[in-house]
Amino acid sequence: MAEIVKEETERQGRYNPAEIEAKWQARWDADPALYAAEGHDSGKPKYYCIEMLPYPSGQLHMGHVRNYSIGDALARHMWMRGYNVLHPMGWDAFGLPAENAALKNNTPPRDWTLRNIAAMKTQMRRMGLSYDWSTEVTTCLPDYYRWNQWFFLKMFEKGLAYRKKSKVNWCPECQTVLANEQVVNGRCWRHEDTIVEQRDLTQWFLKITKYADELLDGLDKLEGWPEKVRTMQRNWIGRSEGALVDFAVDGEVKADCCKITVFTTRVDTIFGATSVQLAPEHVVAKAFAADDAELAAKVEALLEEQKKARESDDLGAIEKHGVNTGRYAINPFNGERVPIWVGNYILADYGTGAIMSVPAHDERDFEFAQKYGLTIKRVIAPKNGDEPELPFTAEDDAVLIDSGEWTGLGCVGAQQKLAVLAKVKGFGEPTVTYRLKDWGVSRQRYWGTPIPMVYCQNGHTGVEPGGVVALLESALPVLLPEQIEITQEGGSPLGKVPAFLNTTCPVCGGPAKRETDTMDTFVDSSWYFYRYADAKNATAPFASDKANYWFPIDQYIGGVEHAILHLIYSRFWTKVMRDLGLIKNDEPAERLFTQGMVIKDGAKMSKSKGNVVSPDDMIARYGADATRMYALFAAPPDRDLEWLEEGVAGVSRFLGRVYRLSTKYVETTRAASAATLTAGSATEQKLLRKLHQTIAKITHDFSGRWHFNTSIAAIMTLINEIVAAEAAIDSGEVSPAAVAEIFRNLVLLLAPFAPFFAAEMWEQIGGEGTVFRTTWPVANEELAREDEVEIPVQVNGKLVNVVKVAAGSDEETVKAAALADEKVKARSAGKTVAKVIVVPNKLVNLVVK
Repeated sequence: MAEIVKEETERQGRYNPAEIEAKWQARWDADPALYAAEGHDSGKPKYYCIEMLPYPSGQLHMGHVRNYSIGDALARHMWMRGYNVLHPMGWDAFGLPAENAALKNNTPPRDWTLRNIAAMKTQMRRMGLSYDWSTEVTTCLPDYYRWNQWFFLKMFEKGLAYRKKSKVNWCPECQTVLANEQVVNGRCWRHEDTIVEQRDLTQWFLKITKYADELLDGLDKLEGWPEKVRTMQRNWIGRSEGALVDFAVDGEVKADCCKITVFTTRVDTIFGATSVQLAPEHVVAKAFAADDAELAAKVEALLEEQKKARESDDLGAIEKHGVNTGRYAINPFNGERVPIWVGNYILADYGTGAIMSVPAHDERDFEFAQKYGLTIKRVIAPKNGDEPELPFTAEDDAVLIDSGEWTGLGCVGAQQKLAVLAKVKGFGEPTVTYRLKDWGVSRQRYWGTPIPMVYCQNGHTGVEPGGVVALLESALPVLLPEQIEITQEGGSPLGKVPAFLNTTCPVCGGPAKRETDTMDTFVDSSWYFYRYADAKNATAPFASDKANYWFPIDQYIGGVEHAILHLIYSRFWTKVMRDLGLIKNDEPAERLFTQGMVIKDGAKMSKSKGNVVSPDDMIARYGADATRMYALFAAPPDRDLEWLEEGVAGVSRFLGRVYRLSTKYVETTRAASAATLTAGSATEQKLLRKLHQTIAKITHDFSGRWHFNTSIAAIMTLINEIVAAEAAIDSGEVSPAAVAEIFRNLVLLLAPFAPFFAAEMWEQIGGEGTVFRTTWPVANEELAREDEVEIPVQVNGKLVNVVKVAAGSDEETVKAAALADEKVKARSAGKTVAKVIVVPNKLVNLVVK
């Protein structure tokens, strides 16, 4: 009989995650409304929590699991705090990998993508992630991308979408254009070993620069965003205040080459300009080269040097070379003739493609002037009259010298006055420039949103033959053809599909050709989170009342690598939608959290590195709860996590320990769930103290910096206390009411981190309803208060010992305890205690002499 009882006890105490998780996943899958947000009239405060949607590559890895576990824990906690929570998920489903897979595996991109989505969705369900799948968004489906096209037409109407020929970044591996933000260290953001080339192509652009000032100023209001992200965006926008100044070209020149316009942030130094320097592709440089074969060869050599430096992202360190054109320009402020040079470090697409060179007050100009023996003329000096070492670049506490009537003016004041003078005299004006360039959205690929424009072949009133015509909204969506041959030759694959290419002009009805480029996939991810608010809307991108209820996003979670890609584009798109009258908010997200990476074998976990760990393997061995909890426990969520499988095994063992204890006392917890706590034994008080301290800590962690690693560590400490008191509990020293209080709250504390486990234990102990819809426990300050506190004691700033005093002791009591400590007395023997500093509840420091 004893053996039977022993066997039954062991069976009840054994943690079987596979069995538990399968049971609860089946129940949750059968309840599609389980994670659904409530109506706007719920009376609850709203909470919109999302993680950045993934590209459906086919497999989640532990980097994904970490990201989604953070958001999932937060969403579950906010449900328990009484919020109306929207926690959706979708798929950033267009993009290059699908085309590459089609080439490699002879699989249509749509089939490959949808198959991967199904596989990853299954993984997410198996992880127990609390997504409302009724709001699912898949960006490669027409019900989504038709609104990309709708937005494009609206931007075209407003002058925000336009077409021009420009120098673009070209990835020879992708066989397509890249936005500036997609070039990292001179290489393609998707192909780290592929050097990006420069090409001249006619492309579609979105005028993000119209919002440059607002994008910059808005960063100051985003106090809930990491400062690192805000700094990266400020630097990328790159606002510079200065002046445009026209230098007339001396001698006979073509009409379009009669002046050279330079931008300068230091117009106060213009009397020290000793040359004007042009980019190799500047129109004036080209004009001079056209009349001089020797000069043309030298300019071409400079251009090749520049191209090589661009492609290797080494432009900042390029060895500066230049060539004197033999021509001169006139400084409009003093009438001096200065030589015109062409330099390999001047970029045609930066500023005006021309600079005034002031060697005495600019490090780069000084280096160039010394190399080529150009004149160096000092026109700025310290206010104190010192003779500075050149180049002297200070503005504050500096004045103009040898600058005509402006001599003696402070630099900052002179900048303003000289810029205004240039405008009055008609040879310049104050201006602002930006590093930020308009967003090139054309891609010469198939698997993306078709651009809803056609080219009328015959032309009509206001449109020349071959001119651009916007489609009518009623013609949307322009569908991608599903059966198509994909190659990496001869431009966009859509241009080889006659049924797609040939159409009619919506204005004149004559023959027309469709635009064959598709949109950059960052268009898809610039507004997807608005679609979550109204995912099934067939007549608009979303209903404004729904978006205005949910936005801005309360918490957005994703990687810092998106700081100047997705995150700046989505801010731009939000402002455009606001100006279209669709929404009221200025910014998409109130708070942004950027999680750390998962590191394995010394590198970020990724498919390209070959160091991916599949969550499927971890779940099969240890369960989803242990896998999720390890991702939250192994490091603070904003720090990188070094992957160790033994850590997952350790968390699994911990859950087994909790399961053993919970099931052991399940009947006591059930029976005493409504019992009232009364004054108990010292052991009981100690356990309740630790419980309520743990509640207070985890509540604080969710409200603050999300140190979930210390939250889980606190639960582990609580379990250690319970194990230590197990004999006392068994002997009746701890009341049934206290046991019930401890284990009910323990399950609730685990619910955000280990949802399957918590659901099972909640059911076993007789909890009502769904565990993560149960009210979050509130810490009892009286029960949490320590009877004694430990106070470190220092002598002359060095730790000597720790003394114990009653909690809440006054300063004199703490001081007396410190002075009475034997180790403290030994350290201060023979010396005079000059001062005793007491920091309440923190430390005591004795200053002895």
